[in-house]
Amino acid sequence: MASIVQRIREYLQTPKGRENVDKAKTMARDPENRQRLRRLMDQWRGHRTHH
Repeated sequence: MASIVQRIREYLQTPKGRENVDKAKTMARDPENRQRLRRLMDQWRGHRTHH
């Protein structure tokens, strides 16, 4: 049985996997999404959120 890491690597080699990686990179460049992620990570770590 393939490990989860191996299965992820195989998925990323598929056209659908590459499409999702490109979509994630595009979303990561959006400043609004970056701020949302930063708030989520702060919340997850137990820090105050930035307003």
